[in-house]
Order: sequence, then structure tokens, then C-alpha cells
Amino acid sequence: MVGRPGGRDQRIDVVSSSGGPAPASTWYTDTMVAAPVRGPLTSDIDVDVCVIGGGLAGLTAARELARRGWSVVVIEAREIAWNASGRNTGFVLPGFACDMDAVVKRVGLDDAKALWALSEAGLDYVRTTIRETDMPGVDPVEEGWLKVAKSDDADDDLATVRLIGQELGGQIEGWPVERVRDVLKSNHYFHAVYTPHAFHIHALNYALGLAAAAEAAGARIFEQTPALSIDATGVRKRVVTPSGRLRADHVVLTGNVHLGNLVPRIAGTLMPVWTYVMTTKPLGGRLESAVTFRGAISDSDLADNHYRVVGGDRLMWAGRATTWPRDPRSFARALTADIAEVYPQLGPVEFEHMWNGVLGNSLHRMPQIGELSPRIWLASGFGGHGINTTAMAGDIIARAITEGDDTWRRFVPFELVWSGGAIGRAAAQVHYWWYRFNERTKAKQARRREAEYGGVS
Repeated sequence: MVGRPGGRDQRIDVVSSSGGPAPASTWYTDTMVAAPVRGPLTSDIDVDVCVIGGGLAGLTAARELARRGWSVVVIEAREIAWNASGRNTGFVLPGFACDMDAVVKRVGLDDAKALWALSEAGLDYVRTTIRETDMPGVDPVEEGWLKVAKSDDADDDLATVRLIGQELGGQIEGWPVERVRDVLKSNHYFHAVYTPHAFHIHALNYALGLAAAAEAAGARIFEQTPALSIDATGVRKRVVTPSGRLRADHVVLTGNVHLGNLVPRIAGTLMPVWTYVMTTKPLGGRLESAVTFRGAISDSDLADNHYRVVGGDRLMWAGRATTWPRDPRSFARALTADIAEVYPQLGPVEFEHMWNGVLGNSLHRMPQIGELSPRIWLASGFGGHGINTTAMAGDIIARAITEGDDTWRRFVPFELVWSGGAIGRAAAQVHYWWYRFNERTKAKQARRREAEYGGVS
């Protein structure tokens, strides 16, 4: 069982799904496919399963439950995929936000290998679903993921390649400096780890396609329908919304950090982190002078930087992180400066879209998957590695409910831990600033060594 967080003096710092202004438009919303307007719940209904949260995990669970013949309702406080599910960079990668060496240390090699396989199954679920449902506008780019280093110390990356490639059975390659700089034309980058099985997609169109697939299977989706309370006692659970009530045998909580008003102590186990994304105006032929790799690219373990080519000749560039919301436009100058620093040959770069989204990070950086109490299920904590793990979690929860499958128990070692409230958020912000400063310092030292000695050590 996924344990409840303990302690009596934990102050809950709530992130609301219903409060605050509507999110700013994004490159995704400007290029989204047509989607139906789904009205709110306005009556009382009985179903087998009520899913709370219309993001990727909830939609996957709803689709898989409906495909097995169960009656399912999804209720969403705003619109489908209004936050992280439809505002991320669209990377579909194997693995988890937590480094696999840390996973091995916690659960052992055999269980870590099983978890890695589940993460790959999540990636394959996304790829298969896109193909089988012929999703419009998702535009998968099957060019892999390149995790590049900004320093010349390759020991950690070599260990990662050995662990994932030899011990866990994953597809992974190490790239030398010359090969990296052939496709990413910057002296800021050294060696890299390449994951060929990864790909990237239009994240919002995938979420909209997943909602359509869930409805085609028989699920019902109600937008503008926040859950106000849950009565989890008894066999039939009761969920109250502003204009209707549901009774269900099972309830699945997939609202991530936005569950705060409903189950604040559960939401309090997640650290809310806002990340900032922009797309440039068309770069034309200048882009080829800097980036010829068309897969997903990351040059950090945290926020700075993750990017890919979209729309033929634009960069979608994500960087910076805060543990409280900020106006995304305030980061436009910083992100354009980051691009100029890495790729000065591009010249002046202007942005066309700038937005943010809030992630939910558990302290151990593994997803929260399991049964909180009888027939109350949780699928949450996907920050930093969300598209494959949401697919994985939704499928795992559906199999647990319909078949009694206990795969979810593989996540029991990653218990619910209080994230520290406002003090924890402040500490996390300081850690990010320190990590970024330290990373930049090491990168400058590596470039200085290369300039002095004429090569990479």
C-alpha cells in the first residue's frame, strides 16, 4: 500500500487548480487540432470508476478501464491537459526522473531492471497508441534523445551507459565530443549519452487524442468540474462536485499538485516546480548552422536546458525553474540569452511564445503509484519525466482495478514523504540556484581547459 504521509505539524502549501488566471497561450495551443468543448457534470451518476484529473495519467487510466468494459467518468477542474500534460516539451523517454543508480541502491538490481522495463513499456504505450488510433497532429519525431555534457568529465556518463546498457537491458550509446559537435555546433558541449528509442511529440495534441480514444472506448469526460470532496468510507465512494455527485466503486486521483484542496496531505508530498518554455520565431537557414540533430536534447539533469526543433525551423527551449509561480514573460530575456550563449552563430533570436507549467516532484523523484486506502488509487508525481511514466501509471492502475494485478507494488519502496511545505519550497529553490551556479562553473572550467590544452581531457 502507498502509505499516507505522517506527522501532525506539517503545514500544507496548496496549489489550486481552480484559482488564478487562465494559462497563457502556447505554441501548442496555436497548433492544436480541433477538440470538442466538454461541459461540466450537472447530474448525479453511478459508475464503476471515477478518475479525478484530466491529464495524461487520468486519461490513460480511463481509456484502459473503458476498454475492459468498465464504466468510467473523468472529471477535470479546468480543461483537458490544461497544465503540465499539455505544456511540456513533448519528450518521450525511457526511465524516470530519478537516476537509475539511485533506484538500484534503493531496491536492488533485479527490481530496478523490472522498473526500467515498466518505464520502457510506458514509452511503447505512447508510440503504439499514437499509431493505432491514427492521432492527428501529434507528429512523432523518431530521432532519439541526446543528453549532452557541458563538462569534460565523462565518468558519470560512462557509468550510466554501462548500467543501463549492460545491467538493465536498455538501448543506449555513448557519443564522443566530435560526434556531438557535428550535430550540435557548440563548444559548450562535450560527450553525450544517446537513447535511440526515445522520440518527441506535440504534447497537447497527444493529450487531446488520448481523450478522444478514452471516449471512443466508452469513458465520459466532464470539464470545469472540480471535485470538492470525497467520502471514501464504505464500498461505494462518493465524490461531490459543484453541480453533481458521483458514486463509484473506485476513485483514481491523478490531479498531481492540484489535488491540494481535495486531499492536501497527499498533495503536500509533492514539490511544485514551475518550468518555463519558449518557442522562437522562425530561424530559417540559420538553424542549420547550429542544430542539425532533430531529436530531443537535454544538457542538464534539472531545468537548464531542454530543447528541440519544432515547426521546421524554430527552437522550443525550456529552462529555469521556480518553486512559486512567476510571469513567464519575465524569463524571456534569460532564455534568449541562454540560446545566444550556447549558439552565438544564430545571432539575435526573438521569441514568439512564452509559457510555464507546474510539475509535481516527489522528493525521491519517482512516481507515486498505488492504493492509498481500499479502492482509492493514486497516480501522481511525474515531474521531470512525465509522458512515459503517465502512460505506465495509467495502465498499471487500470490493470490493478480490473484484474487485481499487483505490479503497482513495485513502487511501494518509494513512499509518500512530505515535501516540507513553504520551507521545503524555499530550500528547493536555493538548491536549484546552487546547482545551476555549480554546473555553470564546471562548464566554464572545462571550456578553459580545452582552450589551454587544445583538446578534451
